Amino acid sequence: MHQLKTVQKLPISLDEAWNFFSSPKNLAVITPKELNLVPTSELPAHMYPGIFIEYTVRPLLGIPTKWVTEITHVKDREYFVDEQRLGPYQIWHHQHHFKAIPGGVEMTDIVDYRIPLGPVGMLLNALFIGNKVKGIFEYRNKRLIELFGEMK
Repeated sequence: MHQLKTVQKLPISLDEAWNFFSSPKNLAVITPKELNLVPTSELPAHMYPGIFIEYTVRPLLGIPTKWVTEITHVKDREYFVDEQRLGPYQIWHHQHHFKAIPGGVEMTDIVDYRIPLGPVGMLLNALFIGNKVKGIFEYRNKRLIELFGEMK
């Protein structure tokens, strides 16, 4: 298993952050364009436990891949969890945590993932997949600053 943890503070209210992130329609807004993330299922206004969301994504060499996630846990204005049910990873478990702080909100993402193919997958992660996952969250960080500003 591999883990990536990121923390970002934004100068917006907890309610504003929750409303943005709990809407599946906003995922494509904060995903790198080269991944070409396109929803293929109807997207609800806000997520809830048990919903499945289907996308196509192009994570490697522009080859389209089906990505199906399930929202498994939601605690209003505190956290939600999405888990891959079908896609490029053997395991993908993504926790999104939100906490009000003076002047804004602190968001913590914790992604635990496993690449298929055993030792070959471990090598692929070391060579480029790990950096690709990290790059997705670096892009997200920059994009959120563009959208909401930066905490001083």
